[in-house]
Amino acid sequence: MKQFAGLVESLSRVLDRIAAFCIVAMMSVVVVNIVLRATLGKPLLGTIDYVNILMALTIGLGLPYCGLKNGHIAVEFIVDKLSHKSQAVVSIIINLTALLFWGAAAWYMALYAQSMMQNNLMAGTISLPLYPVVYLIALGLLVLCLVLVLKLSEAVRMIIR
Repeated sequence: MKQFAGLVESLSRVLDRIAAFCIVAMMSVVVVNIVLRATLGKPLLGTIDYVNILMALTIGLGLPYCGLKNGHIAVEFIVDKLSHKSQAVVSIIINLTALLFWGAAAWYMALYAQSMMQNNLMAGTISLPLYPVVYLIALGLLVLCLVLVLKLSEAVRMIIR
């Protein structure tokens, strides 16, 4: 189980670093656009497309590490008053529900990317194919599912102890 946990943490960390790079790239695109518009009077073509793609990648690839580090919003003032076994049961229910939801989301994102590839869907201004972006987001959601499986196994171990 420690190997699985290490693999999930490594994958999450790599995707988080890519997401961080996307934030820096997004900021750079916006700054270059502003500088070009102010100095030459010609903005960077496709700025909106680049920023939209980079933002989607930032969110999709940043979710697994956020889930791994419990960086999401959680209201636990009621659950904290329960016994450890009851907390584990609540955690199992929540993580199982989240796993089903995000698993379905990853599956449908992959199907959507496949249909985008078949229909040759491109970003409006820059004529960049969008299906690789959607496949990367599906990968991020798949790794989030692995994080949820890890959290689910930890909750089950809390009940067994």
